[in-house]
Amino acid sequence: MTKTPSTYTQLRDTQFGHLVRFLSCNTYLRYPDEVDPSLWQSALSRNDNMGVSAHAQAQASGDDADDEAAEAKDQEQPLPTHTFSATNNLDSGDGNDADMNHVVEDGKDVYLVDWYGPDDPENPQTWSSNWKLLVTSQICVLNFAFYIGSSIYTPGEPSIMADFGVSETVATLGLSLFTLGYGTGPMLLSPLSEMPTIGRSGIYFWTFLFFVLLQLPTGHAVNMPMFLVFRYITGFLGSPALATGGATIADMYAPARVAYGIAIWGACGICGPVFGPILGGFVAPAKGFRWSIWTFTWLCAVAAVMLFFLMPETSAAKILYKRAKRLREATGDTRLKSQSEIDAAHLTLRDDLIVLSRAFTLTFSEPIVFLLDLYTALLYGVLFTWFESFPLVFGGVYGFDTQEQGLAFLGIFVGGLVTLPLFLLWIRHGIAPKISQLTFKPEMVLPPAFFGAASLPICLFWYGWSARKSVHWIVPIVGSSFFTIGIITLFNPVLNFLGIAYPKYAASIFAGNALFRALFGAIFPLFARQLFDRLGIAPGNSLLAGIAVCFMPLPYIFYKYGVKIRHMSKNARHDV
Repeated sequence: MTKTPSTYTQLRDTQFGHLVRFLSCNTYLRYPDEVDPSLWQSALSRNDNMGVSAHAQAQASGDDADDEAAEAKDQEQPLPTHTFSATNNLDSGDGNDADMNHVVEDGKDVYLVDWYGPDDPENPQTWSSNWKLLVTSQICVLNFAFYIGSSIYTPGEPSIMADFGVSETVATLGLSLFTLGYGTGPMLLSPLSEMPTIGRSGIYFWTFLFFVLLQLPTGHAVNMPMFLVFRYITGFLGSPALATGGATIADMYAPARVAYGIAIWGACGICGPVFGPILGGFVAPAKGFRWSIWTFTWLCAVAAVMLFFLMPETSAAKILYKRAKRLREATGDTRLKSQSEIDAAHLTLRDDLIVLSRAFTLTFSEPIVFLLDLYTALLYGVLFTWFESFPLVFGGVYGFDTQEQGLAFLGIFVGGLVTLPLFLLWIRHGIAPKISQLTFKPEMVLPPAFFGAASLPICLFWYGWSARKSVHWIVPIVGSSFFTIGIITLFNPVLNFLGIAYPKYAASIFAGNALFRALFGAIFPLFARQLFDRLGIAPGNSLLAGIAVCFMPLPYIFYKYGVKIRHMSKNARHDV
């Protein structure tokens, strides 16, 4: 097999690489099979390893024991060594080639295109640790930068009310519609990323590019309706990193390491909303709400440039689909197909629509997914409620100015600095050694959620009842830090559990989770101020804490009975 440098391999599948190949008519950044056509031999899977559909296998294998024995003998023969340059070459030699490398699908010969070998440099699982870290870092930066766009808005609400002459509730819609946009976006865009013809890299770059460009009409909006429409559209377009990011991490890492990546990725999703009010608190009072838009637009523009040059394709289905397409073009043989093409041969328009609606159907038809999505959504509902609650507490009770109110969110950040390393240690010593064992079950990742389930109501009671003039301001800030314990030790185990329990539909599962979180994040701020005005800070937070208490048994229930519940589902894993 022709060896190519790792960096060369990854750059070729970035948007920059695609542009170079297009402008040079595929002269530069060529694929290994374009340089060495003989690689077709190692790209064709043997029948015993290709994992074709049961339908194809049933037609390929006969009932005659002698035929099976002959086929087994053929499979022990080495692959032919001649160069493949024409269709007839597949059928040359002593006849063993076709037996080794093809199946019969609907009465037609099909040659399955697979990886070149266990060290195939195009396989994301074999990439160097540096490239995996680079891609994961980009996903985390996207998550962080995009989430800033939601909360950086809140300190500018008084400026919006003054410029557009709207009420406080209407001004809050700028936060809610952006949040609703990034909740509904993954419901369409994440299933698209699972389609082999589209993949993940293009979805990330093109949606994020338009997200950045559409900040121009958002920041230059002449009235409130125009501003709100573009807030929703930009939230929709910038959303893939929030749901598909977890699937991208799973594309590259072995299961034992996926938990680390998802934990850090999830933590970046918390840091964004935390740092948004801090930045907005300094920018909006001095320059107005429009400068809040420009601030995170610059950050996101840098992220978009980074995506263009450094984000390769990670979807194995897309990579093999492109490989099969290249081989068909090079050889003229239409029998060369990737597994996804074989599977798609029987798909109808109805099946395609089912794929696009998968995030909705899985969310509302799977009890595990539905209930855990509700629970994680409550976490985000509380966080976005605090965007309205913190000004009431630290501005109204303690007399903080806008900048100081933003700094009050640092308590949540400090809680994360303490909790995240401890959680990663638990992954290293509590989960990583077990995940490769035959006795491992997805439910084994849930025990930290027991602490998270308890920390959320503790946080709300502490924060709510300590927020008074007779108590020093540091006390409610310390209470708010317990929220991060809940986020990291509850949110991350739940995402890991869902990803391991539903690995085939990870992007769609995470999209449904993002929708629930966004809906709660959009709705809670709309009634938050009225809630605290009517009930008061302490009773209002106590009400939220009471709801959190009702959800506390869920991690215990799924830890104890999750295996039985999973095996009742046709979409979840049954092999563990």
